[in-house]
Amino acid sequence: MNAAENAQLALLLEVAGTPKPGNVDRARDLPDLRFEHFLAGAVGAGLGLRAAGEGAPVGEAFEQAVAGMSQQAGGNTQFGALLLLVPLVKATAEARGDLTPEDVTRVAESTTTEDAADFYRAFDHADVYVDDPPKDAEALDVRRGSDAIPAVEERDLTLYDVLALGDEDDDVAAEWTGSFERTFWTADRLAELADSAPASAIGARTYLELLAREPDTLVAKQHGPKVAESVRVRAQEALEGGPEVVEAFAESLVEDGINPGTTADIVAAGLFVALARGEVTV
Repeated sequence: MNAAENAQLALLLEVAGTPKPGNVDRARDLPDLRFEHFLAGAVGAGLGLRAAGEGAPVGEAFEQAVAGMSQQAGGNTQFGALLLLVPLVKATAEARGDLTPEDVTRVAESTTTEDAADFYRAFDHADVYVDDPPKDAEALDVRRGSDAIPAVEERDLTLYDVLALGDEDDDVAAEWTGSFERTFWTADRLAELADSAPASAIGARTYLELLAREPDTLVAKQHGPKVAESVRVRAQEALEGGPEVVEAFAESLVEDGINPGTTADIVAAGLFVALARGEVTV
């Protein structure tokens, strides 16, 4: 498979893993978001992912991927995952050997103001949950979508610069500015587990391990840091307690409307790296 196909496969494997507490998986839908919406989103994102693999600028490819992803009834299924996957796909296509953190960091740091403009245009296609910006940055509020582009251009901000503004509170942005550290940790962990179970199953296992390591920033934004830390502790308890405890944990998060979506995004990115390196196969 080429890089774009591996990215689509990573999206499919991520959503197929179960149980994945608080998130859609093949055994569990949310009230307004179903497993099939994620399948359609992964298919729809293909044009943008292929563009990234063929050398298109990151912002252009990302907007294309989000526009395609959003052409299903569930709304935003994989915005954060695509924000990680697009530079990873581009870096893979440009790498001379196995994909490394240095390869994707080089792609991220070389983004332009036009990439940032396309990033804002992507918000015209999907309703993405974000915090209110600081008052001195209201002009850069991503919820303004393309209306914020003049402010981006006036400040001459690259896409890397824009994401750096939020990297303390958003783990997808922190991957961009932190050499995709958690993505590559996830890929290494998936490689360790590769012979123990199918790819979707080890994806679900690694999701739970990631959730137990650090509070999910989407949960923190939506429900506050205390809830996010509680979810992290409960994930650790579920890991130690076995399948029945994990299943009960999964059901309770759905009942409480708690969605650790950022952790799922990082699992999708890690699955891509492991697939691209040939460390996980299907």
